[in-house]
Amino acid sequence: MEFNRWKLFKVLATVVCTIGVVSLALIHFFPAPPSKVVMATAFKGASFDYYGRQYREIFARYKVDLELRETAGALENVKLLQDPKSDVQIGFVTGGVSDGKRAPDVLSLGTVYNQPFWIFYTSTERLDRLSQLKGKRIAVGPEGSATRFTAEQILGRGGVNSETATLLPFAGSAADKALSEGKVDVVWIIGVPEATAVQSFLRNPKVRLMSFPTAEAFTRIFPDLNRLVLPQGVVDIDRNIPPTDVQLIATTSKVLIRNDLHPEIVQLLLQTMKEVHGGSDIFHRGGEYPNGADGEYPVAPSAADFYKNGPSFMQRHLPLWLSVHVQRAIAVLVTGIAIGFPLFRFLPQLYNWMTRRRLLHWYGQLKLLEASFETSANDKHLAEKQAEIDRIEDAVSHIRFPLTFSDQVYNLRSHIDIVRRKIAFRQSALARTPAE
Repeated sequence: MEFNRWKLFKVLATVVCTIGVVSLALIHFFPAPPSKVVMATAFKGASFDYYGRQYREIFARYKVDLELRETAGALENVKLLQDPKSDVQIGFVTGGVSDGKRAPDVLSLGTVYNQPFWIFYTSTERLDRLSQLKGKRIAVGPEGSATRFTAEQILGRGGVNSETATLLPFAGSAADKALSEGKVDVVWIIGVPEATAVQSFLRNPKVRLMSFPTAEAFTRIFPDLNRLVLPQGVVDIDRNIPPTDVQLIATTSKVLIRNDLHPEIVQLLLQTMKEVHGGSDIFHRGGEYPNGADGEYPVAPSAADFYKNGPSFMQRHLPLWLSVHVQRAIAVLVTGIAIGFPLFRFLPQLYNWMTRRRLLHWYGQLKLLEASFETSANDKHLAEKQAEIDRIEDAVSHIRFPLTFSDQVYNLRSHIDIVRRKIAFRQSALARTPAE
């Protein structure tokens, strides 16, 4: 009974250790997705903030808390993505502010929409040349923001800079308020037409939108820019906003991630991008965005596969929390099959080899025993050999051999009997010697 308990304990210990090792391996290779992720957006009223709030609502449906980190814009977002201490793992970025060489640990999930540049003003004088902005108070966003970065690049081409104009750090809703209060004359802003600040400017009858008659020239000077046309009345047909076609220049916006972002969060993010940006807009047709066209950052392999083949079966039919457990179960099954098939194939051979080794072991013991009493024999010595042969026979009789080894087992027992008879004969011979 004690033997059986010890054997049961060893089996249970082996099972527990195996389960523990497998569990640790699964947790390492298939970690559960985090319940909270941080995304860098921008200031209030910006398009990054507008879309970030939509992303947060979709993430909430999957029980993931998407924390939106308010920033100065794209430039700060790239810096936060490069800093592991910032906890930021996702960020919106505009084209032309950085690239993969300057941010090696950052991957792109593709471009999501066109990001127009807008110049709004309140002057009754019609503005259609950048040179007319000289001497004006211009809201260009805070230092370190993509809004200010692009303003300095593009406006600088028209001779508008900090020496010829007053550049002020207002952006988004703050710029809207500054313009209405007369603190600035002109607002340079980046954002989609649906963004809160842009909508406020477009629908304000006191605010006018400047057209870029040299928009095509800027697209040649800056290859990452493209020309857009805001058609007459597209914002509000009844009020005829805008009153004429307006030429704009724009860049593309993209979603960047740290390269260690959990794969399930990446897939959720890609599906969110498709849901938010997959429809039509003033500046693009349905299905045009999101896409994997990004010449500045390497596109994550999972994103490239998503754009080519769409979401996987598990992503379409399983909730986020369950897909990880299914992947773990599949991994266990595949591992079990990979290990089990060779074992099932070679296990019989291994068992036969081990059984044969046991038989050879006792044959070796028997041979040593026979050789020992051939060289020297006396009553005491033969009595020890008799006890040894009994021990060998008892050990062999308690070993369970498969039926295929029955003939070899019987041969071994026959040889044991032969050696026993030799010992008995020697004992009889020694017993007769004194009488003679």
